[in-house]
Amino acid sequence: MSLFLIEVETGADERAAVDALLDAAAAAAPDAGGEVLEASVTGDLARAFVVIEAPDRDAAARVGQATGRPFTGPDQVRLVGATVDEVRAARAGARYLVEWDFPAELTMDTYLERKKAKSPLYAQVPEVAFLRTYVREDMTKCLCFYDAESEADVRRAREVVDTPVSRVHELGGTAVRADGD
Repeated sequence: MSLFLIEVETGADERAAVDALLDAAAAAAPDAGGEVLEASVTGDLARAFVVIEAPDRDAAARVGQATGRPFTGPDQVRLVGATVDEVRAARAGARYLVEWDFPAELTMDTYLERKKAKSPLYAQVPEVAFLRTYVREDMTKCLCFYDAESEADVRRAREVVDTPVSRVHELGGTAVRADGD
C-alpha cells in the first residue's frame, strides 16, 4: 500500500458540511481497497488535506471523488518523521500545517539528508512540536504538521531549521483518522 494526498476544496462554511464530505471519503476508502489515514481541515474550512493509504493512484482518486467536491491529486507522498502506525495512534491533531513548495533542483535524497541534519535544531524552540511531514514523491512540495500555540512560533521554528514557508494554515483540527475518531 502507498500513501496518497488529495487536497479538497470543501466549498463549506460550516463544520458539519466538511465532516460530511470527509465521512463520505472515509466510507469510500474500503471499497477502493484502502483507508483514510488522516484528514486535516484549514481553520476557515476552505481546504481539507486528506492522506489515503491505497493500493494505487486510481483507488485513491475514487476516495477523492466520493467527497463530491473539486480536489487535486492524488499525489503519492512519503511520510517522514513518524510512522503510519504512529499517525493512526495519534489522539491529537496538529494545530498548524506548513506547505513548502520545493525548488526545482531539490532531490528526495538531498531533502532527506537536510531533514535529518536540521531536525535536532527544533530543540531550540521547545514551544513547537514537529509532528510529521508528507513529501510529495514528485518533489513539488511537502506538508509539515506542527503543534504550537501560534503561527509566529511555527515560523520561528522554521527559521531555526532554515527552511522556507510557502503557506501556513491554522488547522480546524483533525476531522477523520483511520481509527474513526
